[in-house]
Amino acid sequence: MANRWLMALPPAIFLGLAGMFWLGMQREAPGELPSAFLGRTAPAPPETTLPGHAQLVPADLRTGEVTVVNFWASWCPPCRAEHPVLLRMNDEGIRVVGINMMDREEDALNYLAEAGNPFFAIATDPRGRNRVEWGVTNPPETFIVAGDGTILFRFIGPLIGTDYERRFVPALEAALAGEGAP
Repeated sequence: MANRWLMALPPAIFLGLAGMFWLGMQREAPGELPSAFLGRTAPAPPETTLPGHAQLVPADLRTGEVTVVNFWASWCPPCRAEHPVLLRMNDEGIRVVGINMMDREEDALNYLAEAGNPFFAIATDPRGRNRVEWGVTNPPETFIVAGDGTILFRFIGPLIGTDYERRFVPALEAALAGEGAP
């Protein structure tokens, strides 16, 4: 009798786990990590920049205009993949700033020289300390910041593909229209 219960235990555990996984996949954005910073004032950027580039300062995030804040690194393949999108945003007049993280200054400068610079201002976070204040895990991560410095939206991963088109683009359009982000 005890043997029968023990034999039924593995299938019951499997069905329970399968049910939990299935329910988890039914969420609207299963890969999205919640951000405790949404609706709060953006943290101050690091006080360092790349030589020859404008320093990103806190006032740049509170100009009355929506700003896209992109955490990136030259060694990051997804950052390289999204770079043309950032250049296009800049060409379209969208305020884009960059925070270069955990990167060597020389590598970051060389990358911007060869790929183009989409950022009107840059801060550097070579040790990755400031990223913690923003809740950033790894590059690339991008934030939409309202003109008053309030974080409206956080996007984890490269600004490419259907997830970018489905979630980031509408959030940016809403922010630029003055509606905030969803």
